Amino acid sequence: MRIEAGVATDIGKVRDGNEDSFLVEPPLYAVADGMGGHRGGEVASHLALETVEARARSGKETLAEQVRSANRAVYEAAQQDRAVTGMGTTLTAARIVDGTAHLAHVGDSRAYLLRGGSLRQLTDDHTLVNRMLKAGEITAEEAAVHPHRNVLTRALGTEPEVEVDADEVALMDGDRLLLCSDGLFGMVNEDQIQAILEAEPDPQKTADRLVRAANRAGGVDNITVVIVDAHGDDGELPAPVPSAGGRHAIGRWIVGAALGLAIVVGGLFVGRGYVDDQWYVGVRGDRVAIFRGVPAQPLGYHLSSVAEETDLSATQIQQLEIYTNLPQGINADSEANAQEIVAQMRVDLLASQRRVPTP
Repeated sequence: MRIEAGVATDIGKVRDGNEDSFLVEPPLYAVADGMGGHRGGEVASHLALETVEARARSGKETLAEQVRSANRAVYEAAQQDRAVTGMGTTLTAARIVDGTAHLAHVGDSRAYLLRGGSLRQLTDDHTLVNRMLKAGEITAEEAAVHPHRNVLTRALGTEPEVEVDADEVALMDGDRLLLCSDGLFGMVNEDQIQAILEAEPDPQKTADRLVRAANRAGGVDNITVVIVDAHGDDGELPAPVPSAGGRHAIGRWIVGAALGLAIVVGGLFVGRGYVDDQWYVGVRGDRVAIFRGVPAQPLGYHLSSVAEETDLSATQIQQLEIYTNLPQGINADSEANAQEIVAQMRVDLLASQRRVPTP
């Protein structure tokens, strides 16, 4: 399996220093988001990744063990230097060996997998708000705006020992792995992230576009993105991955191929029930419209109809980087979700117009 990677980091629009660090040393890829003030956060994130890289060269430890070694290194450094007392860092890492991504994770940076039109979060946020959400104490909507949503329950360097989440994912041809700090997903929602991941095949350009999108949305934190693409040699098609809430439940090409076959064999009426339950936002003329069905035309047969045509200019919306794939259709979970996507487009368009300097 051939691996191709891209990476981008940026200070953002608000911070006066970049406390994020990244590691792209095949087969090892990682993102760390430091905390403890500008100097402390920068020291913690750099030291953590330097330690992981150094321990990896020995080849005698698992990735999780290497991360635990990084925790001890950051903790001991904080004890020895009063200027960085209390520093710490998140760390999300992947080591790719023989087509398998071995993951190790602490904190609230994230790893995502894009496969077959579905985006799935592979890591669990170690935050107070996520703990409250899992306990049923707050809703997802409340979690998104909770004043303590950035409070970590686990980080590297704050205690002598740390629990490390470890996992494995067998990669397939066409898989795209995303590692990122919270400066990305705190500014750009997962549907927008997926749209950019799907729109740009080049991993470096994808990383750059994600960082630009986060900055356009406000850039209130440092932003770091690592993209890792898997290319198989056997032509095996990627298996579908259950979605973790993204609106692209099934890849458009799979829908088109499956329904095209259904037409050929006379199974159109069976497929029609599925089609009638699908929704997406697309283009009609020069306007953004909500469609019922799927954005596919197997054998020239249209599998969608316009449910509502809006007053939004499709040309203007496509000029926003996160909506460049509008002509191909942006899938929605329901009609209400499609309405939400359109409403977000209005907000994003208005925000972009406000940022244009006047003469």
